[in-house]
Amino acid sequence: MAHDVAPVNLVLLSQDLHQDTALPAGEAGRSLASVHATLNDLLPLGEIAIYEAGGGASSYLPAGLLRRSRVTVVDIDPAQIANNGYAETRICDDVQTHRLLPDSIDLVTCYNVIEHLPDVEAALSRFAEAVRPGGLILIGAPHPRSLSGLVTKYSPHWFHVWFYRYIRGHARAGEPGEPPFPVHYHPLVLPQRLKAFMARKGFETAYERVYESPRFAELRVRHRALAALVDGATCVMNALLGNRVNLRHGDYHLVMRKRATALQNVV
Repeated sequence: MAHDVAPVNLVLLSQDLHQDTALPAGEAGRSLASVHATLNDLLPLGEIAIYEAGGGASSYLPAGLLRRSRVTVVDIDPAQIANNGYAETRICDDVQTHRLLPDSIDLVTCYNVIEHLPDVEAALSRFAEAVRPGGLILIGAPHPRSLSGLVTKYSPHWFHVWFYRYIRGHARAGEPGEPPFPVHYHPLVLPQRLKAFMARKGFETAYERVYESPRFAELRVRHRALAALVDGATCVMNALLGNRVNLRHGDYHLVMRKRATALQNVV
């Protein structure tokens, strides 16, 4: 279910499945580097258990962390599972209903996935249940109240496929196992609501950043004229909104930590 920031494509690396690649440019890369630093600071030393919810062939985690981890990947798409080459356990199932053992996971990652889920509440409840006290949940997702989020939410799926193929240059876009995937934008995708929901599950925010959508930087490289048009239109819309929001801020990272005394209301 990959959506935005270019991940570490581990499957394509023949000698070492846990090599780092360059971080994406701009705000996206700076935020992801801060996420990596936060994870390294807060996760315990030694071997850890990671659950990648909706993870397929690629990971957004740093190589050093993956090397000392037991990774379980769950994805509803059999093609994504078949392409995965780094997880110890690969399960084709729905992250909204799949249950791991309670208090068994040090880190849950759900990266560019929750916008595709009809029942985000159920998925988050499963994640909260699986995380140990002191453990972490990393959410990376598009912001629904951004320009890219609004276009994605209210445009038909065929337009998303066209954009990926002819603007982003993904020739196989829309084929089985290839993005873009249909979106739902459940109300809990909004960061404020997501944080409030997880606070009731006993989680506190360890890191949060809303940043410019990588689509802007990508357009500036691939299609300069179109990028200039989109940048100009975004500036006008921001001004009309009194600059109370920045419609360029199309994605966010959120790291939440389970309190040691968390009381989970898991259904």
